[in-house]
Amino acid sequence: MSQFLGLRSIIYGVSNIQEAKAWYTTLLEIEPYFEADAYVGFNVGGFELGLDPNARNVTSRADGVVAYWGVADIAAQVERINGLGARQHGEIVDVGEGILMASFLDPFGNVFGLIENPHFKLTDTHSD
Repeated sequence: MSQFLGLRSIIYGVSNIQEAKAWYTTLLEIEPYFEADAYVGFNVGGFELGLDPNARNVTSRADGVVAYWGVADIAAQVERINGLGARQHGEIVDVGEGILMASFLDPFGNVFGLIENPHFKLTDTHSD
């Protein structure tokens, strides 16, 4: 049995935590569950998206790693996110078997990925 329990947090470096909090609150359509001067955390379907002004220096390598957030209708979300001022980083691509992916650069320079995957289901990794 794997000791890895699955993805828990994605941390984005941001230059202005208040602007980033406002932008991500609009994007995600939820309020953060945690707010401090040095960190803002959102619970997105059981996973954490964190905003950290102290992580800004590591985002120069953002193109090397992309976190993909699941969506039910990628075309609708691409249209909506483009309207929020993000810059499209990668067009919608069908990677096979109906799995669609796209990505954006948020206003703070982070790559924000979307995936519509009809085959992926969350599994319970806890054994009692």
